[in-house]
Amino acid sequence: MRLIRQAAWWLADYLYAGWRQLAAICSRADPSALTTGGGAPVLVIPGVYEPWRFMLPLIRDLHRRGHPVHVIEPLRGNRVPVAAGARLVDEYLAARDLRGVVIVAHSKGGLIGKHLMSFGASAHRVSAMVAISTPFGGSRYARFMLGSTLRAFSPRDATLALLARTLDVNSRVVSVFPSFDPHIPEGSELAGARNVRVETGGHFRILAHPRTIAEVRRVAAPGTPRVPEKPPRA
Repeated sequence: MRLIRQAAWWLADYLYAGWRQLAAICSRADPSALTTGGGAPVLVIPGVYEPWRFMLPLIRDLHRRGHPVHVIEPLRGNRVPVAAGARLVDEYLAARDLRGVVIVAHSKGGLIGKHLMSFGASAHRVSAMVAISTPFGGSRYARFMLGSTLRAFSPRDATLALLARTLDVNSRVVSVFPSFDPHIPEGSELAGARNVRVETGGHFRILAHPRTIAEVRRVAAPGTPRVPEKPPRA
């Protein structure tokens, strides 16, 4: 029964991902129209091969609740190395002088977010991150992948190993992950973070789970404890 349930989750997961990719292609949502609002600014970083519109349901929910939501259009399908993606985010935050930012990231996006929070010149501009289905410890399946984009998720990858040794920012991270992730069998638990295990299966469809949405709303909401802004360490 467990295998049957996991197979059903796997199928539902890919159906969800396919639907969201198609919806993203067809969407004409204007990112500049989403940056209005008086709430805490939110920066959304999607996963590998995902355009920012893949996460449009979460984006619209946050915008309706008064948050200005920002996306990094130059990331496109997020195929760049983690460090390069973090530089793009860093430049965006500095150029717009954003402060008290909450990052909402999916999968690889969480690695980019943690890299920025750990090493970026704009790290002090970020107060917290919700990382959804992020392979903080990598995935054992990565070594079977053909392209370097996916092989970079190997637990032996130098960037992942560096991030694993960097613990200072973990307390500002909420890691949300399913009980069964077909892409990350190791799970997404992060030492020192607030870890939220959702009793469902799937790497993608967890983005639409009520518990995930509730955690994102909670972290972005007024009154959530923030880390005081301070310049980055020399």
